[in-house]
Amino acid sequence: MSTHAPPERGPEHEPEPEGEPDLASAPVAAAAAVPPAAAATAAPVAAATSVPAPVPVPASAPPPPSPTSSPPSPPSPTSSPPSPPISPPPSAPRVRTVVTALVAALVGAALFTPPAPASATRQGAEDGTPSRSTAPVEPVHYTGRAFDTCEAPSLTVMKAWRSSPYGAMGIYFGGRGRGCPTQRELSPSWVASVHVMGWRLLPLFVGSQAPCVVAAAKRPFAISGSPTSLGTKEGGEAVRAAEALGLGTSSPLYLDIEAYRPDDAPCAATTLSFVRAWSREVRRLGYVPGYYSSADTGVRDIEAARRAGTTDLPAVMWFARWLGRPALYTEPVLDAQAWMPHARIHQYAGNVAEAYGGRSLLIDRNTMDAPVARVIE
Repeated sequence: MSTHAPPERGPEHEPEPEGEPDLASAPVAAAAAVPPAAAATAAPVAAATSVPAPVPVPASAPPPPSPTSSPPSPPSPTSSPPSPPISPPPSAPRVRTVVTALVAALVGAALFTPPAPASATRQGAEDGTPSRSTAPVEPVHYTGRAFDTCEAPSLTVMKAWRSSPYGAMGIYFGGRGRGCPTQRELSPSWVASVHVMGWRLLPLFVGSQAPCVVAAAKRPFAISGSPTSLGTKEGGEAVRAAEALGLGTSSPLYLDIEAYRPDDAPCAATTLSFVRAWSREVRRLGYVPGYYSSADTGVRDIEAARRAGTTDLPAVMWFARWLGRPALYTEPVLDAQAWMPHARIHQYAGNVAEAYGGRSLLIDRNTMDAPVARVIE
């Protein structure tokens, strides 16, 4: 991926015989389901996720039994003048009316009490990572051009680049192996601001790397110990980092695995175990596991695992093959029907300097038809 120091990408590859034109930018947001009105007499309340209907409460309650008393004795001729008559207790219809009004008030209060959050956490993995019980939310997809760069640009630059042909950008939001770990601009307010500008975001997590990773700068982050335990741990880290930036469930989180030696079977097996555990944990926590790697190593091995029927694989494939032109649907490593539909990104050029609105960046070029982050507004 694009970095300025140290590199964060797979190696450049030999061009393949044919390419494809860039796709026009056309973001498509999936609509969230809205539950029906809770009651005909209550004001409608909009919601992004379905919530349980309130427990029905009877509109009226049976009236209390009328008090019983003995009939009054007739006055004796020698008694004092009778006292003023005492008003009789309310009749049953009146009591019923009062009780009905009280119950109706209670029902109204219940209808307008805010429901418990749909994403309430519960205890999950043994390491304490919470799992979430959420109503399904459809991912947001984007089709068009995208770029990624090592460090999130300033809002001024992002505004200037709205004149570019790009509509989405990759952000390195977490992971111990990031080439630019500081990310001075990246914050929840930055995410919200660029989203309002119209940008769509591709969150990249650069965690542990293959034991036989090629880039020297990534070797200190090689997978060690149990790849399954480490993958589960870092999957939880990725979700927490995404939540901290305001990226909601159903957002894709792209695991960046840099190019590694293609002839090292034990290394490939360890890496696959790590990727599967990471993907499984991200999916369990309500996010979409994506995957970035070199077409000739990481992508090739994941595709081979898919053909073999392996489970817990990433749902979206971001492959790097620097042809200088897009080839989103004709990548030879991938089966033509694999990672379809809305599940592919092609990084087709890297370390390219471009300027728009008087602002220059060093970027990687991508074309995509894939999920983008769902920003919580």
